Amino acid sequence: MNQPIMKTKYREILPELGKALGTKNAFALPRVMKVTVNVGIGKFQKEQARVDEILAALTAVTGQKPVLTKARKAIAGFKIREGLEVGTRVTLRGRRMWQFLDRFLYATLPRTRDFQGIPLSSVDASGNCNIGLREHMIFPEVIPEKVQTIFGLQITVTTTAKDRESGLELFRKLGFPFRTEEA
Repeated sequence: MNQPIMKTKYREILPELGKALGTKNAFALPRVMKVTVNVGIGKFQKEQARVDEILAALTAVTGQKPVLTKARKAIAGFKIREGLEVGTRVTLRGRRMWQFLDRFLYATLPRTRDFQGIPLSSVDASGNCNIGLREHMIFPEVIPEKVQTIFGLQITVTTTAKDRESGLELFRKLGFPFRTEEA
């Protein structure tokens, strides 16, 4: 089997990432730990067919079965009770993580309408990248004719970076398309 492009690229950028961060030890350099894909299903709770469609689409996009997440607290204003299924999540690690990042950066993001790059503000103080998508239709695995429910999702790329600058440097070297200027 072929190595994912992103994993090969990560191995190639290690020396220059070490120089940029001033670290000689390769084990001290930041690396991508996991990718988490979250979808909120709060407004579709009562429609099981829609929830099943969301789960099937998320399975197709990530290649892994999603887990339903439950509410931890009751919130009366949103009509949420403790233990109610309010979302779904997939955590990708290892080979599936690298393959997902390949497809996401090289096939999905270019298909996004009016895509101007990932905002720099999407990298948090811990060096993780949080990307929100308004619709799942941009993924090539989704067949538009079969879609009845359009939903948004959040993708979190978790790293071992100690601060925002080292995480941002890792993402730039990996080829994440960040915006050049904040508008």
